[in-house]
Formats: sequence, structure tokens, C-alpha cells
Amino acid sequence: MRVLFFGTPTLACAILEALIADHDIDVVGVVCQPDEPVGRKAILTAPPTKHVAMTHGIPVFQPIKLKDESFLAAIDSLHADVAVVLAYGRILPSALLNRIPHGFVNVHPSLLPKYRGPSPIQSAILAGDSVTGVSIMVLDTGMDTGALLTQSVIDIASDETSETLTEKVIDVSAPLLITTLKGFFAGSITPIPQSTEGVSVCNMLSREDGKISWNESVHVIDRKIRALNPWPGTSTTWIIGEKEIGVKILKVALMEGSRGAHIGIPRFESGVLLIDAADGTLEILELQPAGGNRMNGSSFARGYLKS
Repeated sequence: MRVLFFGTPTLACAILEALIADHDIDVVGVVCQPDEPVGRKAILTAPPTKHVAMTHGIPVFQPIKLKDESFLAAIDSLHADVAVVLAYGRILPSALLNRIPHGFVNVHPSLLPKYRGPSPIQSAILAGDSVTGVSIMVLDTGMDTGALLTQSVIDIASDETSETLTEKVIDVSAPLLITTLKGFFAGSITPIPQSTEGVSVCNMLSREDGKISWNESVHVIDRKIRALNPWPGTSTTWIIGEKEIGVKILKVALMEGSRGAHIGIPRFESGVLLIDAADGTLEILELQPAGGNRMNGSSFARGYLKS
């Protein structure tokens, strides 16, 4: 089976490596986003999937415009049987979708039709869901609306972060995708339209989404911190003495018992850093002051608060 792979970030690399390693699959090309400047020095940096492809001697394509005739001609010359898409980062036009005999197969980290869109992993944690999953579908011109091939359920732990849940998704996705591709190519797996019930759409996340309001429930705050770790992260501003300090909140724990009288004001009690929210108290386990290093709550309290 000749497979053309569309994917850009680190998340896609493990899936790409699994496809390359399978003896029944020939990855004939990798399409990813153009190199981009990274860091303060704006060093031009290649996408992670490009490095994987070059290591294995696989042709790489980084089109600026997906409708460009030279790019489409190059895709035609690969004679791919099917294309696989995972976190490529752009909507694929119909001019491209119609060029591959078995179409484009997409790996989406939710149980579709729930959480269509760009942030399904974070959205599942934010909502307090106990399960999510992976859906393998055939792409159409809509946003994650294509017919389903297979799905697999993944449990969400009570302390799950988007980082740990992403690792679970990768572990499930690689074998599920390969099995699905082979069944789809052989005709033993056929596409089934998505249900029209239970449809939900999630949005692209920004740093603004990570701002904490201590007037919310401790459970909502805890889920936000776990869901938005590592990106876009969660932050707050504390007034300590005469100073205003910006802080990234990295990890918290829910405390039993009633909250104190001052919502959103950090305090140091019995060797732990605490803060009250609308309906309870949180222990700040790990945080990072603006311009400073990651530290535990006790270290922060010793440096910034009076015990």
C-alpha cells in the first residue's frame, strides 16, 4: 500500500514512524508546513515530521498553496493509494482530496461527532469527561465531518493532563490506524456516516483561555490547569505587598474542607501554599513566577510570602 502522509508537529511523528516501520506500507511522501522562524533569534526551523522523513529518505513537500499546480502534479507523480492526515495544520481543498484513489484518512483524537475541531484533547479534560477516544475517518470538505472507519475508547484519569492524554492517544492511534488502513484498502472496512446526534465543536486555544479566575469552582480551575498544560498554560496575577507578580500555575491539588475568606489571595499555612476559590481551597504544588524558574509552592512562599 502506497501511503502519502500529511502531518507537521511532534504529535504526528510517532504515527509516521509506525507507518514507515510496517512492511506492508510504503510511505511515498510527507507533506508538512513550511519551515518557520523559532525563538528570539528567529532561527529557521524545520517541522518535526520533516526530520523523520529525511532520516528515512522520504520525499518532503512543504507547499505554500495547496492548489499550486506544481504541487498537485508532484502529488500525482507519487501514485499513492491513500493519504493519511494527522495534525497537518491546514484545511485540505477538494482539488487535493479528489486526487488519491482511496481518499484521505484522518486520525482525530475524540469520539466523533463529539469535539470536532482543533482542541479535542483539551476540551475533553476541560469538560470533566471520564472517557474520550480516537476516530479514524475519511476526510471530506467539512471540519471533521467525514464518514467513520473505526473508533477506540480511551479512559481519562482524574489527574490527566493534555500531555499525558496525548501520549495515550498516540499509543492507541498507531496500531488502530495501521489495522484500519489495511482493512479499508482490502474492502473489509467500509465508511459509516457520523451520527447527527451528540455533535459538538471545539475552538483553537489561545493564551487568553489560560487566564485563571479564582471566582470559579476548584474543580473547574483544576481541570483548566490540567487541560491547558503545556499549551497555552494557565496564569494569574497576584498582588503581594506592593508588588504585582505574574505567575504560571502548573499543578494544583484539591484540599478538603471549607474555603477561607479571601478568594484569589495566596497564603502559606503549615508548610503549603494555598489559595481559595469560589467553593473550596487549592494547594499550589508547582508554579513559575514571571521571569523565574519552575518551583514548588513552598519555595515560592519562602521567597515571596511571610509565613
